[in-house]
Amino acid sequence: MTRASELKRSDVIEVNGTLYAVRQIEVQSPSARGAATLYRVRASAVGGGQKFEDRFKGDDELTTVDLQRRGVQFSYVDGDDHVFMDNEDFSQYLLKADDIRDELDFITEDTEGLLALKVEDTVIGLELPASVVLEVTETTPAMKAASASARTKPATLNTGLVVQVPEYIVEGEKVRVNTAERKFMSRA
Repeated sequence: MTRASELKRSDVIEVNGTLYAVRQIEVQSPSARGAATLYRVRASAVGGGQKFEDRFKGDDELTTVDLQRRGVQFSYVDGDDHVFMDNEDFSQYLLKADDIRDELDFITEDTEGLLALKVEDTVIGLELPASVVLEVTETTPAMKAASASARTKPATLNTGLVVQVPEYIVEGEKVRVNTAERKFMSRA
């Protein structure tokens, strides 16, 4: 059993006999005194299918399922399936694009630190590393008088993700991006 306040993205909860993978958690802190903080949990059924959405108080107990984390590497795309290979036993896992839509913005063929999340023998999703290195494919030219000030410009990365980068970043440069916040961290 896990408290609602301790839930994280990619945790698996059991509700009415169905397993759901947590996709999003929104914290709502009411302004009234004595009111409990609410956690709005959005999840999708393991193996595809129905969605689940509910609100819980911070001390509500939820049944969670143990996850196995296996190191994987992205292999190739087969139609709507993305194929990942286990780093230890070289078995292959198929994941639908809809199930890993948020993670696809950070995955390239050489992304390191990817973990497949397994419940029993079923892969339910991916866990990204804290940061990844991506290449800038499109941005406005660097300004000659660009300073290290807080001025930024949009840049499209090789996965299609658009982030704000400092003015001095040019096309072809590799940058480190925070996967949780979807923000530029530094040059790589």
